[in-house]
Amino acid sequence: MAMLRSPLAPDHFPDLPDIAGVRFAAAAAGVKYQDRTDVMLAVMDPGTTIAGVFTKSATRSAPVLDCQAKLAAAADTASASGAAILVNSGNSNAFTGHHGQTSVAEITRSVADITNIPEARVFTASTGVIGEPLPHDRIVAKISALNNALDTSAIDSAAHAIMTTDTFAKGAMATVDIGGKTVSISGIAKGSGMIAPDMATMLVYIFTDATLAQNDLQQLLSSICDRTFNCITVDSDTSTSDSLMLCATGASDVDVAGNSDFAMALETVMLDLSHQVVRDGEGATKFVEIQVSGAMNDHDAKVHGLSIANSPLVKTAVAGEDPNWGRIVMAIGKSGAAADRDRLSISFGDVLVAEKGWVSPTYKEADGAAEMKKSNITIKIDMGLADGSATVWTCDLTHQYISINADYRS
Repeated sequence: MAMLRSPLAPDHFPDLPDIAGVRFAAAAAGVKYQDRTDVMLAVMDPGTTIAGVFTKSATRSAPVLDCQAKLAAAADTASASGAAILVNSGNSNAFTGHHGQTSVAEITRSVADITNIPEARVFTASTGVIGEPLPHDRIVAKISALNNALDTSAIDSAAHAIMTTDTFAKGAMATVDIGGKTVSISGIAKGSGMIAPDMATMLVYIFTDATLAQNDLQQLLSSICDRTFNCITVDSDTSTSDSLMLCATGASDVDVAGNSDFAMALETVMLDLSHQVVRDGEGATKFVEIQVSGAMNDHDAKVHGLSIANSPLVKTAVAGEDPNWGRIVMAIGKSGAAADRDRLSISFGDVLVAEKGWVSPTYKEADGAAEMKKSNITIKIDMGLADGSATVWTCDLTHQYISINADYRS
């Protein structure tokens, strides 16, 4: 189903720097639609270390289970081999029983044979409809052509190949100077609906020419994920296929272990990609940042923030540009985290709406309504209890979300 580009989308796909040590290719395999680019291959040079975070769903897909097993078994010495990632859209290869495992095995075996990379270093992901066997033979038939077309500058094609209900391809980059050398980071993501992370979210692939041991890479990725992808939600639904992989080729010969500048650059890329997913939320017209302060601890602050962000009543009020602060009070009250009604303050942007459990005497409905008409909205909550804080991001809920998902399998 063709969809209009999100009104919150960036003007264009960014100009991502080539990452030495990784090449990309994309093709149309006809997984679900004919003549649509729907499969991408990334091949990394020997020396690449890989980290990943994946959905905690109890019904996660065969590709997710395979990636988790391979990363869990890998030692740093495995980076002596190259690595490959193959991703298809149009079919999630989830809830397909032994067929799913067979599809993963056939694809990884073919990639390994054609690229001369060990199967243990071949990772796959699938996104799309759940419960339908993946026509893996169509993908296998394209692997040779993909391998022949590999190019260091084709990451934008890879970003387009992994889209499903996305209305725009998502990319982000950063460069950082370390010891007089430039280290580059380029990342792509897909995601629009079924977005409520429980580790990472959607499909995300980030590449850097930095040098970092696998254990250190994993620790850094997991830490930043909790402040970025794990702080977004579109519709409160966690996917069976969510995967985020970070690949460090080491081609720059710059060891970034413990380097705060690199960590900040990586967090900038991950935050940018996570925000783009929210801005492409199915049917979204508003990007909403929810800042919670004064909670008992950071965990409670995040619980409150996500309760507000996931509330259909809050999200529909935002869609209708209605400054209905009572719905925010409701969402806080139901979250389960500590709250005191008579210490609560709420602001829309810089407009103080409620304080100490009651509407602020300075509040004017017209001021609140003006804030809600903006395409980028900030909701601030001060719990008045302690020092805990968190920020989460979401979008509004419009009728278009229903239309997209009611027709998704058509």
